Amino acid sequence: MNAPGVPGVPGPVSVLLVDDDPMVRRGLRLVLGGDAGLMIVGEAGDGAEGLAQIERLEPDVVLLDIRMPVLDGLAVLGRLRDRVVPSPRVVVLTTFHTDDDVLTALADGAAGFLLKDAEPAEMIAAVKAVHRGDPVLSPAITTTVIAAAAGRRRADPDVARAVAALTGREREAAVLMARGLSNAEIGTRMHLSLATVKANLTRVFSKLGVDNRVSAAMAVRDAGLLDGADR
Repeated sequence: MNAPGVPGVPGPVSVLLVDDDPMVRRGLRLVLGGDAGLMIVGEAGDGAEGLAQIERLEPDVVLLDIRMPVLDGLAVLGRLRDRVVPSPRVVVLTTFHTDDDVLTALADGAAGFLLKDAEPAEMIAAVKAVHRGDPVLSPAITTTVIAAAAGRRRADPDVARAVAALTGREREAAVLMARGLSNAEIGTRMHLSLATVKANLTRVFSKLGVDNRVSAAMAVRDAGLLDGADR
């Protein structure tokens, strides 16, 4: 989306809010509307209205409640998946994070999954990240995805060798990340600055050959680092 009247200059990310609770929508407007890089272009109170608004407004990003009347968030994602024209990137918002909901939403193309009690800064960062094309999962959601995939785990010698190449500090940071801790929480636990935590995780991603927290966390689990580890 380009800034009106300024060819070639990126404008704010257009956001549509779809949630059946007016108070939630109002809160999201206050949180997201205060950031100059985002613009709330509309809202809807159920999934059917949300789909109509998506067709009319063509937002960049949709914040989508997973539990709604008429059509729930999963049904909306299914409809968007079957569209011929490109769909907006969707961040699913929920107070629940059951295995089935998370995996179904991700399989149907959700670019992000956040709990409704996420910090304002986390929500703003999530919208901007998915607009850039980066997937976003709250730490609690990450642990759910890993747990759901645990039954399908298979030993992979390449993963084991990559994990073995981690230093002690990188391994500790990777394990804490795989348990769902945020970077700030990892820093507190390891007595490291946020910048140092990020640097350690960047090296972890590089050594494991992955580009996101979920893939890294699953590699850590596949290598057996979470088995019997102290919590």
